[in-house]
Formats: sequence, C-alpha cells, structure tokens
Amino acid sequence: MEAKTIDEVIVLLEEIIQTSKIEESTLGYFAALYQRVTIAVKEKLYQNYFDDDVRMEQLDVIFANRYLVAYSNYKQGIKNTKSWDIAFKLAQNNELIVLQHLVLGMNAHINLDLGIAATQVSHSSEMTQLQSDFNKINELLASLVDEIKSDLSLVWRPLVWILKRVKKVDNFVINFSMGIARDGAWKFANELAFETDKPNQDQVILLRDDKIAELAEQILCKGALEKFLFKIIRFTESGSVSKKIDLLNKKIDLKP
Repeated sequence: MEAKTIDEVIVLLEEIIQTSKIEESTLGYFAALYQRVTIAVKEKLYQNYFDDDVRMEQLDVIFANRYLVAYSNYKQGIKNTKSWDIAFKLAQNNELIVLQHLVLGMNAHINLDLGIAATQVSHSSEMTQLQSDFNKINELLASLVDEIKSDLSLVWRPLVWILKRVKKVDNFVINFSMGIARDGAWKFANELAFETDKPNQDQVILLRDDKIAELAEQILCKGALEKFLFKIIRFTESGSVSKKIDLLNKKIDLKP
C-alpha cells in the first residue's frame, strides 16, 4: 500500500476509511482526519501558497506513505515503529475518546514520520529552503484542529466547553501535538539530515521513536481529573464508530 501521487494518497485513505466503517474500527478516525489534511494540501498546490509545489507534493506523498505502510503492516501483523505500534494497539482501547485516538495518530505521524520524510526530499544543504513549506504543512494541520474540535462537539456537545475550561486536559490532548510537535519534528529532521552515516541515522530514528512512543502515554491522561472527565465524555459520545468517521470526514452533518 504505497502511493505515487497525492491523488493516490487520497484514494488509499478512502479505502482505509471504508474498511474501518465496515469493521466499526476506530482506525478510521485518523484516516478520515488525514484525508481532509491531504485534500487541503492538494488544494494549495500550484496556488502560490508553497515555495516549491513539486517538492511539496513529493513530501506529501513520502510522508503519507509512512502512514499507509504502517497501517498495512499492522493489518498483516508486521512490526512497525514503536510509535505506530502503540497507536494501533490503543485503537483497540474502547475507553479512549475520539480526540485521543486522533492525537495518538498525529503523535506518531508528525513527531516521527514528518522529520524522516523531510530528509528524503532535501539534502542537508537544502534543509533551510524547505523550512517555510515544512511549517506551512503544519499550519494547514493546525487550521483544522479548531474545526475538528467543533465537529467533535457534535459527538459530545460539552467537549469544547470542557477543553476550554480545563486547560490541563486541553494541553495534554492538543497543544503538545501542534506547536511542540512542529518544532520538535523540524529539529529532528535537521539532526537526521546532517547524519551522513546510515547506521547513525538509524540510531537517531530509534532514539526518537522511543521518545515519541513514551509521549503517547501522556495522551492517555492518567491523572485523576483527566481520567474522570474523559470517562464521562467517552460513555456519552453519540453515534457508532462509522457515524463518527463520517462526521470527521465531513460526509454527514449532525446539526439540527
């Protein structure tokens, strides 16, 4: 399961979405979000938004393929990076809310995969030229966060109200994966790009993977207050898994 163009990425993500709906699998949540991000990137290509459109499509495809291959490996029982293994494993945890499932995918994909993908489209001497477009991808993702939180308030209406007022919960679930993830991913990309020795590159990736897998534990929000609030949210979320996937994919509207 690998794409060659951004259109193929969208098609393959649709296959995951439809399979997840049939299986009532929470894996479809991240695929639905990711398809929206990919479409947003496609719509910005050749519109004087990115500095280098050809490079950006290449980056988008390489980046997406890391997720598509990880998903395929998981379905076949093939080992992945620790970051993806824990995200896929926790997809089976019925106690997690939709937002936690989304951020687990974002954690593995942004914090680990994005830096690796960046080094595959730019040599170390060209990394500074990539930074502006690298940040723009993250800006597109960040622009969808509020929209997604609004969508999820349709699944459980008090969600946004709680996130705004209980800052500790909001920080755990959203903030670490946006600003910190973007800066951390860029720093990781540069560290990896300047390692010319393949064994050293592999070691840098392994160390980063260990760190990001540990970060996933924060998303579980094990503190007493966070755990209590998320338990309430989870057991009052409305709709089946497939209905929530459609909501995230903007294919239905639950508003009165």
